[in-house]
Amino acid sequence: MADILDEIIKKTKDDLERRKVEYPMEWLGRSLAFNPFMPKDVHSALRSTEENPYRIIAEVKKASPSKGIIREDFDPMVIAQAYEKGGADSLSILTEPHYFQGDKEYLGMVRRYVNIPLLRKDFIVDKYQLVEALAFGADYVLLIAKALSRKELKELLEYSLHLGMEVLVEIHDKTDLIKAIFAGANIIGINHRNLETFEMDMKLSQKLIPLIPNGKIIVAESGITDHETVVELSKIGADAFLVGEHFMRQDDITGALRQVKYGG
Repeated sequence: MADILDEIIKKTKDDLERRKVEYPMEWLGRSLAFNPFMPKDVHSALRSTEENPYRIIAEVKKASPSKGIIREDFDPMVIAQAYEKGGADSLSILTEPHYFQGDKEYLGMVRRYVNIPLLRKDFIVDKYQLVEALAFGADYVLLIAKALSRKELKELLEYSLHLGMEVLVEIHDKTDLIKAIFAGANIIGINHRNLETFEMDMKLSQKLIPLIPNGKIIVAESGITDHETVVELSKIGADAFLVGEHFMRQDDITGALRQVKYGG
């Protein structure tokens, strides 16, 4: 599993070369003129407030490299609507095809059925994928600090903001955090799952949140299955909570989301 991130990035780059030939950047750019989706206000959706202290980013995710198929009866539109009904503040849409069985088409499909911001969750390494994200209906994108150099992270983040899309920069350690701050990240996600070993460190937020400058929106990711964990992470500064696998394994997605968000 140690090389899984490198493997995914390599496959992503191979796919990209093919897509750039099939649909050149200029073609994608022209399609934006007909784009009916204006990016939504992600900051308002994710920043904790007194009225809505626990912001939930619910993930639409069929499979993962470590767990295989997570949800057999996978219908992105039905899942997205169940999430919104349960009080989700945003949705994370997996678009990586090989290891997560995602599809960028899911963004456009879901966009028509919900009114909350959509995150394109993928392994983004190229500006082409940012234009693609916008064309398919994303409001913000994930950039993984571990997968990019400082320069690449900064350039991709700035280009995404230039397109009008916010960025969730995912970090796993202090080195990643330094990169994220250097890049100018407004939204920082702390992933409790190590991308190389897939082991969980639920104490990671406690270690890293005190080092994050004031004013940033902080997202806690992975390993969140109950309201108590959300409350604890909120106390140390987390605004939003990205939950995928836990919800995907439930028969009653709406009920599971309400339990995590509201307790009881």
